[in-house]
Amino acid sequence: MTSHQNAQTMKPATAAKKLGVYLEATPAEFREGVVSRDELNRLQTDPPEWLRELRRNGPHPRPVVAAKLGISISGLARGGVTEALTTDQIEALKSESPEWLQKERATQAEVRKETARIKAKNAEADKKAQG
Repeated sequence: MTSHQNAQTMKPATAAKKLGVYLEATPAEFREGVVSRDELNRLQTDPPEWLRELRRNGPHPRPVVAAKLGISISGLARGGVTEALTTDQIEALKSESPEWLQKERATQAEVRKETARIKAKNAEADKKAQG
């Protein structure tokens, strides 16, 4: 019995998500086709100019905007940011540092601190259980 492998493909939205880019800002040929696993790997290892430009200047999807601002995606929504932002818009928000952004950054810092505390506590419990 011989096995024939089909090329694994994904929708453009999935590929854009994996590449960390805003789908609507990608070229039409990218949005209208399907992307194979090999094509995705090529785009990641040797990005074409349009992909480098999108990653550099945006518009960026909400997960990327949230990461660049140091907050959660939910924090973006609470701050009223529902659209993709360019790098310049993100930098402007950082420099303006509105109250909602300061609050969300503080919340995110607390979440990280709590996550680290729980991780350390669990590591200590595992150590005791083994020893």
